[in-house]
Amino acid sequence: MVEFRIDRRSGVATYLQIVQQAKAALRLGLLEPGDRLPTAREVVEATAVNPNTVLKAYRELEREGLVEARRGLGTFVTRTLGGGAADTALRAELTDWVGRARAAGLEADDITALLDSVLAEDAPGHHETHDDTADKGGGG
Repeated sequence: MVEFRIDRRSGVATYLQIVQQAKAALRLGLLEPGDRLPTAREVVEATAVNPNTVLKAYRELEREGLVEARRGLGTFVTRTLGGGAADTALRAELTDWVGRARAAGLEADDITALLDSVLAEDAPGHHETHDDTADKGGGG
């Protein structure tokens, strides 16, 4: 079962942290179709957040078609976000890379900042002069 961790200093709304962590668990295969999410009460006891915040997060996950609430039974995963074997291979490569980053003296926050930077550079629309402009019909 997934355990949610809330970072009150992150600047990210609490319900969004729950949604993001649930999605990460789905991507990593920690949650699979049929698994039950922790009850709102369990999350409240573990994190000291308002029960309505947990319910809001679960409603968002349900709206996205990732979970379904079953009255009296709980909230259950309906589909996953994982990529299967490709994820496994990439995870192994990333684990090796993180090991090299740690050996080079980087801390967890440094690694996160570096990864966020690379992801931002690779974001769609970030490279207006990227080579794929030729694929879009040229320059003008």
